[in-house]
Amino acid sequence: MREPEANSFSLPSKPNRRQVITRIAGAAGLAAAAGFGLPAFAQARTIRIGASFDNSSVEKANGIALFVGSSAYFNAVNRAGGINGSKVELVMADDQFKPDIAKANALAFAADSSVLAMVHPLGTRQTAEISDAVPGMAVVGPNTGTVSLRKKAAPNTFWVRANYDQELDRLIATAAVLGQSRIGIVYSEDPLGQSLLAGFKAALAKAKLEPAVIASTPSTTSMEVDAAAAKIAAAEPQIVIIGLAGTAPAFVRALRKAGGKSSAYGLSITASALGAMGDLAHGLGFAIVVPSPFATKFEIVRRYQADMLANGVKEFSLPSLEGYMDACVLAEGLRRAGPSPTRAGVIAALDHIEGYDLGGVKINYGRGNREGNQFVDVAVISSNGRLIS
Repeated sequence: MREPEANSFSLPSKPNRRQVITRIAGAAGLAAAAGFGLPAFAQARTIRIGASFDNSSVEKANGIALFVGSSAYFNAVNRAGGINGSKVELVMADDQFKPDIAKANALAFAADSSVLAMVHPLGTRQTAEISDAVPGMAVVGPNTGTVSLRKKAAPNTFWVRANYDQELDRLIATAAVLGQSRIGIVYSEDPLGQSLLAGFKAALAKAKLEPAVIASTPSTTSMEVDAAAAKIAAAEPQIVIIGLAGTAPAFVRALRKAGGKSSAYGLSITASALGAMGDLAHGLGFAIVVPSPFATKFEIVRRYQADMLANGVKEFSLPSLEGYMDACVLAEGLRRAGPSPTRAGVIAALDHIEGYDLGGVKINYGRGNREGNQFVDVAVISSNGRLIS
């Protein structure tokens, strides 16, 4: 497992706090991402949590933000005395967004008896490898909404976010309300993309619509987007749903260069790429699976903002709020597992969480259910870069 280097992060100049892009500001924020920023452990008992995610490849921004959010939560827990008297230590490993490295990281965590659980793995294939590699360890809050993963028998995996089918239903229902019926999609030719395509067709069928155009890119990480962009531009749909993550900016640029004027709707995975889109993000609609990080009407958002600021991080984002919420759920499982938690005890405790209110968003597991949350909203980036939801 490789630790991240502090100089692998960059700070924004003149940050706009209201912009919903994954940016990390402040020396303490860097410490949280690179070295957890956790206080010294005065007590002998320590709960160790593993986190494998991309810290050096196409999903680096998303991975860092998830980790900064979970670090902010556990730092706050530690300042308050820990969980059942134990401090929490996050242990990070960079998987470079490669499934085989993610698996190796998970196996290394499993071999370390002091690591009780894992939090927010990033990516569809990465999550599949991690979940399979550590069947006796809880994996909480995978950052993927792929439906096929949730249909697998994986009693150790606890989902905190809604799935992509639920996101697609919401986006297409929103388009229908606005009178937009010619809807297309661009997706990647891999397990994630195939899941999105199936969900897209099912959502259109519910709305009694047919696809206006379907285009694909070779893979989640492929920058070969020109052919898909040209196909979408030629079909002129009213809306194109972007089922891409880190490569979304390249696709949007190619679409506009090809003369495509369709409105763009992104899935939640697109949010991690907003910062790289610049002005192209303006007017983009996308599904969000956590509340807006500025929606202080939610108690969870108020706590998140306070804990992020206490951790020296001044920029708020969707991925960091998701990481924070993942940590909240895992912490509740740890609390319920008692003062001497075991891996099996943490899984059992999480399995009994029902009606748990994070602060405006409820989590329900129990009786074999592992999809704890169905929250989906639609947000738009305004011309001044602000999130409107």
